[in-house]
Amino acid sequence: MNPYVFRKYDIRGKADRDLTDDFVRDLGRAVGTYEIRHGARKISLGRDVRLSSDRLRATLLEGILGTGVDVVDIGVVPTPVLYFSMFHLEVDGSVMITGSHNPPDENGFKVGLQKTTIFGDEILKLKELIENRDFESGSGSITEQDVVQAYIDRIAGDIRIDNKEVSVVFDAGNGTAGPVVHPLMERLGIKPDELFFEPDGNFPNHHPDPTVVKNLDALIDRVKSRNAIAGIAFDGDADRIGVVDASGEIIWGDKLMIIFSRDILEQEPGGVFVSEVKCSKTMYDDIEKHGGKAIMWKTGHSLIKAKMHEEGALLAGEMSGHMFFRHRYYGYDDAIYSAARLLEILSKKGETPSQLLADVPKTFSTPEIRRDCPDEQKFRVVDHVKKVMKEKGYHVIDVDGVRVTFEDGWGLVRASNTGPVLVLRFEAESESRLQQIQEMIEAEVKTAMAL
Repeated sequence: MNPYVFRKYDIRGKADRDLTDDFVRDLGRAVGTYEIRHGARKISLGRDVRLSSDRLRATLLEGILGTGVDVVDIGVVPTPVLYFSMFHLEVDGSVMITGSHNPPDENGFKVGLQKTTIFGDEILKLKELIENRDFESGSGSITEQDVVQAYIDRIAGDIRIDNKEVSVVFDAGNGTAGPVVHPLMERLGIKPDELFFEPDGNFPNHHPDPTVVKNLDALIDRVKSRNAIAGIAFDGDADRIGVVDASGEIIWGDKLMIIFSRDILEQEPGGVFVSEVKCSKTMYDDIEKHGGKAIMWKTGHSLIKAKMHEEGALLAGEMSGHMFFRHRYYGYDDAIYSAARLLEILSKKGETPSQLLADVPKTFSTPEIRRDCPDEQKFRVVDHVKKVMKEKGYHVIDVDGVRVTFEDGWGLVRASNTGPVLVLRFEAESESRLQQIQEMIEAEVKTAMAL
């Protein structure tokens, strides 16, 4: 067993190297045991389109059933459909087999208990069960059920499209979104322009990760050539959304949060919103300006989701495109529902995303910068930068790493939750000031790494 497959938010690795039949069978036993000892007796099971997913499904299922847990197999579905099944079906937990946006030869497992996913120390408990060979035994049953239609019904019943002629291009990236988005758009009365809707685990056109700019090239070209109002992309398992404007400009997660929060605050004055340390100051300012309460929290979809429920927030979101609507919805990350909410706004306002954001102050920012740094060193580097910046009298937000704030910008250094990497990002009111802030903080990072 490779212990490094147990990550912060899921179990993930190379399908043929790390996720062997013996390991996956034991993981199924561990999942079943964990579910039973937390009061669960029936769980739902879904999988994505990756070439390894069928094999993993068969072997994992063998292990789960051997603990006495009953399984409802909902087939090949987007991850949010699996999440929906926890509310729609009489189940106590779930497992989604998905590699999300990772390379095609990788895969993984997201484990749910009751109506949310487990993360952190709870995932490590699965590892301990395997190491100790501490498994329940029994004979569970399996049934199959289609929940996609109920999922479509739920979203279609919530969304109102004022202008059904709204022109939008969708890029499903040959992942799981296409077969769900197509009938949903038909129900909503929209005729979308569709790119790569055929599920294909080889991902022949581009990798389904909308946070990588080159993966949006085909979408941008189509939006421009068709004079569409916007383009919407999904990652491989459709829990993250990517958006491009009519001009081809990418609308990152913090700007989407502005669009969504403004719409929600028109309906729910004083609402609470949660986002992460990598997001623009303009987003936090805009939420407060429109009468909402903005909370800055740690990066990571499980951490953001937990904070959202703790604070009673109406919406939470990340730069990466995870959007969690508790307003009118269930509070899990769902790119398909998020796309429908965006369509609702665009059809109501009759403007492009950039036009909706025209009054947001212009800033200059870097993309997410990743610096290799050993796991045993990365937290020490962050602590050093935090200490030095505080000693120099700068204002520091240390909810997740260190975000040094200035009157005209900010800089972030944080340790990645998922690998031996430091994550940096910078924003300022001018390009020259952006360069100054970046150079100052990166110099401290370099000094700390040399210690």
